[in-house]
Amino acid sequence: MNYSFHTAARLEFLEAIIYYEDCRTGLGLEFSREVYSSINRIIHFPNAWSELSEDTRRCLTTRFPYGLIYQIIDEYILIIAVTQLNREPGYSSKMIATTRVGRN
Repeated sequence: MNYSFHTAARLEFLEAIIYYEDCRTGLGLEFSREVYSSINRIIHFPNAWSELSEDTRRCLTTRFPYGLIYQIIDEYILIIAVTQLNREPGYSSKMIATTRVGRN
């Protein structure tokens, strides 16, 4: 199964890497590895994670307070957000609605 990042999700991911790297040298790399480990789990078990809507799920990272919000489109994973779990309420809902419209 293949995957890709929505443009906004890739930006969130890169910003988080920079943030953690600024906190401590090497922490950004550790965060990146954690996200890719989560993506690997999603690829192997795409339906195992919490449903946020009919076609959208969230996989939590193990070490960092982040979730990967993704959609399964045929045999393809689209990561629509790499979101910090303490983010504003409703953020995930906005990303889901925006991406769902963009898929059509």
